[in-house]
Amino acid sequence: MSTIHQIFPVADAGPLSTEQLERLYAYPDDRLRLSVNFVSSADGAVEVQGSSAGLSTPPDRAVLDLGTDLADVVLVAAGTATAEGFTGVKHNDRMDDRRRRFGLSELPSTAVVTSSGKSLHPSSPVLTDTVVPTVVLTCESVPADLRGRWADAGAEVVLTGDESVDLAVAVAALGERGLRRINCMGGPALFGSLAEAGLVDELRLTLAPFLVSGEAGRIARGAGMDPARLELVSVVTGDDTLLMRYRVREAPSS
Repeated sequence: MSTIHQIFPVADAGPLSTEQLERLYAYPDDRLRLSVNFVSSADGAVEVQGSSAGLSTPPDRAVLDLGTDLADVVLVAAGTATAEGFTGVKHNDRMDDRRRRFGLSELPSTAVVTSSGKSLHPSSPVLTDTVVPTVVLTCESVPADLRGRWADAGAEVVLTGDESVDLAVAVAALGERGLRRINCMGGPALFGSLAEAGLVDELRLTLAPFLVSGEAGRIARGAGMDPARLELVSVVTGDDTLLMRYRVREAPSS
């Protein structure tokens, strides 16, 4: 991988060491904070043949690793967890070293969101191939027998609504468990719903050097919302890839 350079803010421009990149992407404190990670092609596609992996570059993977390594919990929609083959987070030397140096728990948890339960089979690796039990954020309308099978597979099942997941309740439930640094890995419907609910603090967007065309979707999908103003926090680049961090500004009080 070529050297990663910071290009914004201009005052901090220059090549970044691994330690500098860590500090750039670290959560600034332990308050409840939700960051969303996405990669998009230059023409706006979020997947190639049903997966985001075909868009990822070495700098993107480095930043994705940082998002997981420095979080308390990885938050993902059940459909995305299934499509992308998610498991629970596992130990590796890089992560173990980072988490030790940043004073974090041994491993981040994984939290899966599902309002219907249809895309989360009890044998799914995100439930069964784990070190830390996965938290399933779901609702009362999901059949009790299915919720029981998730629990039997080792998950902690948390009810956060009646007919659908109340995302504000779900995020609060993670915070109550000490999982305050939340790294959301999508998909687009979950991101759209989180944004509409005003729960996103930061967007970490990789613009990958590819043209895809086709019918691939966008990074957020939902009912729509008044545009939320973003503040550009940092831009780094490497291997023709742009990696941007945007802070979501609070809506002005009425």
